[in-house]
Amino acid sequence: MRVEIGPAALVHEWLTPRSVGGAELVVRELDALLHQPQLFALVDGESRRRGSWLEGRSIQTSFIQSLPFGVSHVQQYLPLLPLAIEQLDLSGFPLVISSSHLAAKGVLTGPEQCHISYVHTPVRYAWDQMHAYLRQSSLARRGLGPLIRWQLHRLRQWDVLSGQRPDQLLANSRFTAARIRRYWGRSSTVVHPPVEVERFRWDQPREEVYLCLCRLVPYKRVDLVVEAFNRTGLPLVVIGDGPERARLQALAAPNVRLLGRQSENDVNAWMSRCRAYVYAGLEDFGIAPVEAMAAGAPVIALGQGGLLDSVRCLERGVSQPTGLLFPEQNVASLVAALEYFEAQQLWKQLPAERLRRWAEQFSPQRFRARMEAAIEQSWNRHQRSLAERRRGLPVPMG
Repeated sequence: MRVEIGPAALVHEWLTPRSVGGAELVVRELDALLHQPQLFALVDGESRRRGSWLEGRSIQTSFIQSLPFGVSHVQQYLPLLPLAIEQLDLSGFPLVISSSHLAAKGVLTGPEQCHISYVHTPVRYAWDQMHAYLRQSSLARRGLGPLIRWQLHRLRQWDVLSGQRPDQLLANSRFTAARIRRYWGRSSTVVHPPVEVERFRWDQPREEVYLCLCRLVPYKRVDLVVEAFNRTGLPLVVIGDGPERARLQALAAPNVRLLGRQSENDVNAWMSRCRAYVYAGLEDFGIAPVEAMAAGAPVIALGQGGLLDSVRCLERGVSQPTGLLFPEQNVASLVAALEYFEAQQLWKQLPAERLRRWAEQFSPQRFRARMEAAIEQSWNRHQRSLAERRRGLPVPMG
């Protein structure tokens, strides 16, 4: 950092081996940018795990850490998480940065502290995805639907309240920024998350196979992808694991292979040689499509949500396209996109080197530079506000 800030605190919901994704990569980059700040989390399953990047680090946790299965299944304590995050003692830290997709933004800070929250999403299952969540909930199917609805109602209230606490909100995409404005009534600055583009080779020969890579959970809508390839007969490889795997395996035709969880080397190899990466979920940002482009693979995906920030659709008037976006989240829309992609041989219009160059704008180095600028701007604004208050001057609003 180019400005003198003093001790900083970095807050994340949970640090466990079960959660290793885009949000955790953000935390790693922020940890490096802030030169190993004091870490806070609801639970910590990493500092004592051999080989973890957090091995031996001091991490302050909440009372959830001591509850049965608190570390391994923290989300089972959802009704307690707002209370738990508010018990973390952040006094003594002039700068607090939270990485939040649920509760971290709700930490309590004083007027002398500068709190910046990087928001991955407002709580999906409490807002626009509530009904889809309830349809998939085993507890709701057992007659506990009214209780869950009441709990989500209370969570929405707290989500709005806690969304007012940070001094500055950073969103991972324009889609997330729009949801923040709708649900919390606040503006935010978009800083796209980091993607490890250097992991991938883009200059490998392509094969006549399509790839879908993600966790096999309902909202990823891998079922639409499988059904679309069942209809077209095109070869598809699905990599990932999760509660949907058995259902997807039963749904898949012979041209669809589900490989389950694969090593990082195998994932990189599939990304580097597939004809295109296919995805049908509605994402807040979407790391995997950017990884695919880093590996030289075009993206065929739903043209909604965060992917509108990362995938440039191959259509009239768009320069330097990187993929093909289909308009509706249904099988027919994806089938039409696949058939058009094949009939026009669109992969020939999407050279791998161009895709890689586009993906590089989401590199960790670019993320750190943008975050550093955002933090310094917010910190300087906060310091000016403090100085004006101490002099007894009126503080400008907004």
